[in-house]
Amino acid sequence: MVQTAPSFLFSASLIALAYLIGSIPFAVIVSKLMGLQDPRSYGSKNPGATNVLRSGNKVAAALTLVGDAAKGWFALWLAHKLAPGLSWNGYAFVALAVFLGHLYPIFLKFKGGKGVATALGILLAIHPMLALATALTWVIIAVFSRYSSLAALVAAFFAPVYYLFGSGVAWYAQAPVGIALAVISLLLFYRHRANIGRLLTGKESRIGGKKGPHAAP
Repeated sequence: MVQTAPSFLFSASLIALAYLIGSIPFAVIVSKLMGLQDPRSYGSKNPGATNVLRSGNKVAAALTLVGDAAKGWFALWLAHKLAPGLSWNGYAFVALAVFLGHLYPIFLKFKGGKGVATALGILLAIHPMLALATALTWVIIAVFSRYSSLAALVAAFFAPVYYLFGSGVAWYAQAPVGIALAVISLLLFYRHRANIGRLLTGKESRIGGKKGPHAAP
């Protein structure tokens, strides 16, 4: 049976839904459910897993990481299930929408996280090997440098590169998705601009550094 492309209105609805999914603030939700301080009130004030880890609760940080990654994956999975005939352009916009939802969530007055975990979830939805290669890049840089932000930046740079190299042999590589990944990478660099400044001046905090909930950002 031939699958027909969804209408423009339906595609737009999927994109809007993806944005709302991306807007779900797992860092705030997990912290509240576990009786922890709001992550927007300490450390970097960023509602993400890395800042939640500064609370000292590794379980809360892990749950935040999984939740933020899951919403990136779920948005693309849901788009595929609801609209099997969705074009590659449509999938690219869904990926961008869920990512922007995390960065600028409507539920947090458009002040969200930096998007690393959500980007990983998007990569996982595109292809598991793409996500694995990018995650391994993050781990390698993080282990040797102990800078989460540096690891994120290097991984963000290489994700579109990995996708580009896979385009010659992998059926899943399509130009609109590649462009979306490049835009996501640029947005990750933009969201980490303060971290880049601290890295250049040697003031960036390292993974495992003691920076509690009541410490200054």
